[in-house]
Amino acid sequence: MTASPTVSIDVVSDVVCPWCFIGQKRLDKAIAAAEGIEVEVNWRPFQLDPTIPAGGLDRQDYMLGKFGSEDRIREIHARIEPLGAAEGIAFDFDAIKVSPNTLDAHRVIRWAGATSREVQGKLVRRLFSLYFEQGGNVGDPAVLVAAAREAGMDATVVEALLSTDADADAVRAEIATASRMGVTGVPCFLLEGRYAVMGAQEAETLADAIRQVATAKARGELDSAG
Repeated sequence: MTASPTVSIDVVSDVVCPWCFIGQKRLDKAIAAAEGIEVEVNWRPFQLDPTIPAGGLDRQDYMLGKFGSEDRIREIHARIEPLGAAEGIAFDFDAIKVSPNTLDAHRVIRWAGATSREVQGKLVRRLFSLYFEQGGNVGDPAVLVAAAREAGMDATVVEALLSTDADADAVRAEIATASRMGVTGVPCFLLEGRYAVMGAQEAETLADAIRQVATAKARGELDSAG
């Protein structure tokens, strides 16, 4: 029997998007469910709000400005928390004190990807957990350097690069490319660079998409698709 081909998935996400954290957990389940199919995951940048200054903003003030009232904020959190709990996420929105600009986080994620997909995956998971479960400021260079070290990166190199503008334009260009492709919200799972699954879909929905694309690829049906 011919081995199943590898399916590549580009995950367009932002580390301060709770639905992206849920989507990451569901993707892990989907990959486990799609037995016999090798999946290569690449994390791609998106900024929910690139206008946030480099130092970040007070979280409470930012959320009030965005949603209008504490009641509305509580309502949104109350809807997300049980969905997260079902995926093993202990959301602690009250612990989050800063709404950060995530450009630097995406730069580190990009560098992690140049190391390996495994390291990149570890870093993304660490940043999600730091922000949503521990209230960590993922816009703080010191927090990013520590997360990079824990993921297996060379922290000295990361610290040196963060003090420069290295790859800032490249990250912005990737985000612009995603927007041109029609990505207006995240997470977005792009299979083989052409089939998009939008939103934090259930694991089985993602697994079905992986199976379908793997089957089509095995049949050579993607070779001539444009």
